[in-house]
Amino acid sequence: MQAAPINQSSSKQVLARHGKSFYWASLFLGQKLAHRAARLYEFCRFVDDIADGDLPHRHETLADIKQSLNGHCPPAGPEVKAFLELASEVNIPINAAIELLDGMLLDQQPTAVKDQAELLRYCHAVAGTVGLMMCRILNCKHDRADHFAIDLGIAMQLTNIARDVLEDATMGRRYLPASWVDLSPTEIASAKTASRQPTSKAIEQLLSLADSYYKSALLGIQLLPFRSRFSITVALRVYRQIGVLLRRRNLAWWKGRVVVHKLEKIILSLLSLIDLRPKKVPPHQSNLHKSLKGLAGVDAT
Repeated sequence: MQAAPINQSSSKQVLARHGKSFYWASLFLGQKLAHRAARLYEFCRFVDDIADGDLPHRHETLADIKQSLNGHCPPAGPEVKAFLELASEVNIPINAAIELLDGMLLDQQPTAVKDQAELLRYCHAVAGTVGLMMCRILNCKHDRADHFAIDLGIAMQLTNIARDVLEDATMGRRYLPASWVDLSPTEIASAKTASRQPTSKAIEQLLSLADSYYKSALLGIQLLPFRSRFSITVALRVYRQIGVLLRRRNLAWWKGRVVVHKLEKIILSLLSLIDLRPKKVPPHQSNLHKSLKGLAGVDAT
């Protein structure tokens, strides 16, 4: 089904409505880069809404978009055309966008992740790739920055999973590895007493794993153009706060989502100024990408 024509001027409205943490961080980017970032977010939101929506033929629609990105057929709607124009403008690696679609296609079947390696590969597909694309949006010229950008995307996705455990389970999805918690999505969705502590323990593992990727990403932010560093640091701190709030609530995942409120965002933004001090960027920790060999932006060796 053909989508309605897209209005590029609406990109920031989409970001403000659906990506409040990212919108807050984008306010520090400057008009040009903020608009670019909003255009990328709009495409990511478009495919995510298809993947998580209730329209029929979701799998076929996502497959058509993937074919469009591959150049095997004309753009599947104005949203895809707008993204391809953006990709051409800033040299976004199309293989990253294709892997993003692969991640969305995985979500069209019952999800029960078996181990940490599978979890990390999924996080790379749906979020590490976005970090890779954002490097191009922000005019980053350092090749090394790709590795750290992938880490930020993975950290944020791990945080998303920790926040949305109950919501995902009601959709038949369990991203918590079976090697950490041997419960079905149905058992988690029931939120019965027997499922609470094992799931909370797995969420703590998830947040600890996310922390290792956040720490790496924070080092790599020094490789970004100066104008972008503050905004991305704000995004990192605000998103990481979700895990802080979960822990503060004793990982009571059955009580629903936690939210970072505006006052907290202001405080975290001020704290982000500390991270702007110049630092030498060490080599990337290769063990963080051990499970990701062969994926977009990841060294093959």
